[in-house]
Order: sequence, then C-alpha cells, then structure tokens
Amino acid sequence: MSFNPQNMQKMMKQVQKMQEDMVKVQEELKHETVEVESGGVVTAVFNGHGEMQSIVIQPEAVDPNDVEMLQDLILTAVREGQAKAQKLAQDRMGQVTGNMRIPGMPGLF
Repeated sequence: MSFNPQNMQKMMKQVQKMQEDMVKVQEELKHETVEVESGGVVTAVFNGHGEMQSIVIQPEAVDPNDVEMLQDLILTAVREGQAKAQKLAQDRMGQVTGNMRIPGMPGLF
C-alpha cells in the first residue's frame, strides 16, 4: 500500500470536522437538561455535563422523625440524574463520533 497525500489530507479534514463537532456538542450539553424524580417528592435537574442545576423537595418529604428517608431520596435523585446526564452525553457524542472510543474522553465512552 503506497502513501497517498490526498487520502491523508482528506482524513485530516474529517478529523478536524469531528473535533469541531465535538466541541459544539460539548457546548450544547451545557444547556441541555435531564430531570429525575425520586419517591415523587424529590426532583433534580442536571445539565448534560452532569452538573446539578436544581433540586426541589416537596414539603411532605420533610419528616423530622425520618431524616434518613429524605437523605436516601436525595441521594437516589442525584445518582440517577448523574447517570441520565452521562447517558445523554454519550448519546450526543456518539452521534458525532459514530460511537468510536475516543482516548482522553473519560466519562463519555
């Protein structure tokens, strides 16, 4: 197989386009959100980077005699929200990369 400069140039343009698209998706993920509900009384919203944007706790969830239950509901909402945000990021980046594994992109693939 011989070296073909045109093929190399074409491949480099494709890589550059993919990098540009990945940067664009990363920026868009800052503004995309996922929402999870835990026990019907705790709602958490995360952006596509897994950063919590808000948490709402319904008053009926606050029982001074059962603080552990509220703690469990919050922990569940946070874990599920982070997992859902990570899945969103994987799906969106997978559209750009064709689901290739990209070195240096931990948490996304």
